[in-house]
Amino acid sequence: MALQISATNPEHPALLLDLPWHLPLEEWPEHRLVPLPRGISRHVVRYAHAGSEVVAVKELAERPAVREFELLRDLDRLGIPAVDALAVVTGRTDADGGYLEPVLITRHLRGSMPYRSLFETTMRPATMHRLMDALAVLLVRLHLAGFAWGDCSLSNTLFRRDAGAYAAYLVDAETGELHPRLSDGQRDYDLDLARVNISGELLDLEASGALHPSVDPITFGTEICARYQSLWGELTRTTVYPAGKHHFIERRIRRLNELGFDVAEMQITHSSNGDSVTFVPKVVDAGHHQRQLLRLTGLDAEENQARRLLNDLESWMATQDDYAPGDPLAARPEVLAHRWVRDVFRPTVRAIPPALRGSMDPAELYHELLEHRWYLSERAQHDIGLDTAVKDYTENVLPKVRATLPEAAVAEAVQEGGTTATGQGA
Repeated sequence: MALQISATNPEHPALLLDLPWHLPLEEWPEHRLVPLPRGISRHVVRYAHAGSEVVAVKELAERPAVREFELLRDLDRLGIPAVDALAVVTGRTDADGGYLEPVLITRHLRGSMPYRSLFETTMRPATMHRLMDALAVLLVRLHLAGFAWGDCSLSNTLFRRDAGAYAAYLVDAETGELHPRLSDGQRDYDLDLARVNISGELLDLEASGALHPSVDPITFGTEICARYQSLWGELTRTTVYPAGKHHFIERRIRRLNELGFDVAEMQITHSSNGDSVTFVPKVVDAGHHQRQLLRLTGLDAEENQARRLLNDLESWMATQDDYAPGDPLAARPEVLAHRWVRDVFRPTVRAIPPALRGSMDPAELYHELLEHRWYLSERAQHDIGLDTAVKDYTENVLPKVRATLPEAAVAEAVQEGGTTATGQGA
């Protein structure tokens, strides 16, 4: 059988052809390999140069290789953090025509490390908690997408440092299954496997002297379950809020943001006993909110401001009669966003006298008004409405800030916490 390279990109086969496919992976010459840290695997895995790329090459049987290749491509389409599948190579033979196992090729995830490399120096318990957080987030994201991992463990995960925290990436999808939706039993099975695997891996580290003496492997293995359940509950629960108390909905969105998730879709159903709210969460990339806000509204804002404005836009759209996600006859998001700018955003900003507005741009000012409304609503325990927030902000916040600071410092002071001018830290 001739050598076959099935790749995701037509440029990849030419880069990969130069590799020594006639040799078992264990016998590849050193000058072909890249000395990067590798995790524990049931298969032979090596890092190699392929043109300008560094790739991970894993030997395994053809059927699981092709299956894992397709699953990794599915995860990429779903936006799940996982290694990038490049190709499957089949039809390998040695110099004598003997059979060699096929290989799965993935792109090396730059800046990532297997967990054993992270434990080369004794890791502090606080850092280990962040690793568990990252793994719990990854597992939740997989389950929300309908992916049953089947072998969640530290060994099957790569970690990248992320501004003081860690981001986790799936590196082995061989045992995975993709479904439209997972049952509770499927999720519980994955979670129980994660608990057992992680405890075993930490016990192994403890035996080698690489584990901090204060860390109990069994306790840390169980911790993934608690972190997962807490995150899953926050992301998936449907809550009934008292009618009119929309600041409760905003509080929920804030908690999702703090967990690293955003609201991709929100549905509000009105009933006699209150407003039933369902959120569809997702994780987004850096700068997403700026691009999304600019596309929908034409407003250019900083990332955190854009996140806040989009949350308000989504909440407002959910209250409109012609808002029905997925209905081709309903108003398009761009149409609703234009209406929000015209009927909500601009009138609110214009309600602030220009003399008090100073150099603050409209997006910044609206963001501050939303923050002020949230604070007042929390204090009053009901939604006080945007008009009331604008009136209070105009009368009690801006005049005091402007009276104590020079013109150039007013916008900065308000942005960094202008509500504190009246003792109202948000």
